Amino acid sequence: MATGKKDETVKDASKAMTDLMAQYQKMGTNAMSFMGGDWMERMSDMGAEMLQFYTQRMQEDAALYQKLMQCRDLKEMHDIQGEFLQRAINRYTEETGKIFEMGSGAWTKGK
Repeated sequence: MATGKKDETVKDASKAMTDLMAQYQKMGTNAMSFMGGDWMERMSDMGAEMLQFYTQRMQEDAALYQKLMQCRDLKEMHDIQGEFLQRAINRYTEETGKIFEMGSGAWTKGK
């Protein structure tokens, strides 16, 4: 009998927790409903943009390692690293501006 009471207590606690989670989810969904489909689309576009940027960065990183493995001397290695670093700084700067613009537009209806 003790086991039955324990099982019943676990079931009650589980149901209470499930109900509470459902309420939290509903509150969260309702809280964001004012943003609508446009906002969700803009956020999706931002995510896609960031994913594309990360992919390009990884490709450039792989190309850097390949170039470094083919270096013949330290000057060549230094030049390759300097070019890579400058391109990376430029790309991160451009991407930051692009994401900032996209993010600003996400809060302005109709952009």
